Amino acid sequence: MDCFHYPLDTETLLRKKRRLRRELLAQNPHALHKKIAILGGSTTNEVADQLGLFLLQYGIEAEFYQSEYGQYWQDAMFGSPELDAFHPDVIYIHTTWRNLTDLPTTADSAADIDAMLDAQYTHFETMWQALAQKFGCPVIQNNFDRPNYRLMGNRDIWDIHGRSNFISRLNQRFYAYAASHENFYINDIDYLSADYGLTAWGDAFFWHMYKYALCLDAIPSLANSVANIVKSIYGRNKKALVLDLDNTLWGGVVGDDGVDGLAIGPEVPEGQVYAEFQSYCKALKSIGVILAVDSKNEEANALAGLNHPDGVLRPDDFVCIKANWEPKDRNLLAMASELSLGADSFVFADDNPAERAIVAAQVPGVAVPAMDGAENYIKTLDHGGYFEVTALSKEDLKKTELYHQNAERAKAQAAFADYGEYLDSLQMTATIQGFAPLYIQRIAQLTNKSNQFNLTTLRCSEEDIRTMAEDTDHLCLCGKLVDKFGDNGIVTVVAGQQQGSALHIRLWLMSCRVLKRGMEDAMMDTLMRHAAARGIEKVVGYYYPTAKNAMVREFYAQFGFAKTQESEQGTVWELNVADYIPRNPHMKIEEA
Repeated sequence: MDCFHYPLDTETLLRKKRRLRRELLAQNPHALHKKIAILGGSTTNEVADQLGLFLLQYGIEAEFYQSEYGQYWQDAMFGSPELDAFHPDVIYIHTTWRNLTDLPTTADSAADIDAMLDAQYTHFETMWQALAQKFGCPVIQNNFDRPNYRLMGNRDIWDIHGRSNFISRLNQRFYAYAASHENFYINDIDYLSADYGLTAWGDAFFWHMYKYALCLDAIPSLANSVANIVKSIYGRNKKALVLDLDNTLWGGVVGDDGVDGLAIGPEVPEGQVYAEFQSYCKALKSIGVILAVDSKNEEANALAGLNHPDGVLRPDDFVCIKANWEPKDRNLLAMASELSLGADSFVFADDNPAERAIVAAQVPGVAVPAMDGAENYIKTLDHGGYFEVTALSKEDLKKTELYHQNAERAKAQAAFADYGEYLDSLQMTATIQGFAPLYIQRIAQLTNKSNQFNLTTLRCSEEDIRTMAEDTDHLCLCGKLVDKFGDNGIVTVVAGQQQGSALHIRLWLMSCRVLKRGMEDAMMDTLMRHAAARGIEKVVGYYYPTAKNAMVREFYAQFGFAKTQESEQGTVWELNVADYIPRNPHMKIEEA
């Protein structure tokens, strides 16, 4: 639906929201259900409606609780039966500058203003701590936009008495809190309001008439921003940016104009635009986005263009380059298969509207933004929110390197007729241990990103993982895999809950980049050994089907488990620990 892509079709989103909701629900029969509490300092009805739409198009069906008008602090501090019973998965605090109870005047001394700042900050910090203690779920807090007037003109931003100065200082206090607290996120309405246009954003008519703290037409932009944070928390980000070449990464057609005829670099304004876009794409790698090429070109020409002396991107920056005359939708599907990613992990960027239309029609789930005008490319991708960052692990920072290593493994496999000999050649070492504090963030990230090899589809926050790790009734294991090509990092997670003499597997998942290499065997061997040491007699496994995890439907059967229950909700499997036969995979197994 084009109305969700930048620039947002605000009229459609506001006027046809019921129809859009019906269509999105039909497209997402297995949507992830989440409860979101909106604690508002102003009217939030339309905020909830729009947030629900944006989350649905990310495959998340939201159920909302909304505080009464202006009662955000009271609900957080003193609770309400409705909020307590709601048990939110996410809390969004929708406050703006209008909720500040005290702002400086020229009559206030510097000490008075500092005390005022402390009081305003403490008002919020006390609330955040109360919510964390009570609900232990992610909290999203707006920072503060600015009033759409400046009493002292330009002096307002630097004079200690200025409202703009005070709000800027308060925002900095919010950012320091976010930097030092997990599960706390800032929704940057200071940026949103500036990008939208502060005068229009803060139109006082909507405040005095409806008690909306921003104009009605800006609410979809606000909702989109909050939805980007929520979908990132729950692993619904895109993972790869697939780029066309001619008139996308450079100006001109390399096959016709030759490398020397391409517009790229500092010599001409057009070339500067494309160089800046290449720099932006390269920077995306630093937050874990992988880059690929899908271009109708001769491969030699494509590589020559990517080696242009004034270019920023080089062939090694891409995990996959498909420069040929195959239809681009087929190339993209082939990439998805080779990289073990779902098609819905991709953003396809191409200047040609006909190519975009074909890919959008033939590859459901791929994001296809309208790349119209090279000067708008960065804004289109940036405002699309496809790669929102809520957590950044070591694995994210070296994502391109990991995929290049996988390509080397694939080449090595082709040289062996016997698959076991190939696995031996990898010289793999699996390190299996409990949920160590060092890996809590990565484990939580995996639970929200892994979709294909995910037996129970349980999504966990860092606090959830930490709680499991500290609970003596839980048996928790995570596995790291290293081979001669490199370190894959933490790639698999298992958590079982002991009830009497039985261990119930609540969580089992694995990154698809290590499929069919025996890591699941290593984890099962280790799990059964630990279960036996605890005196556990029986292990119970669960499989809950989704649109993506059919590949593990019979996972437990291959280990000798017997199916004991089957329904539309899933299957239940059981195995006596004493009957388990170790798999002894082709790797060295170490326990930390």
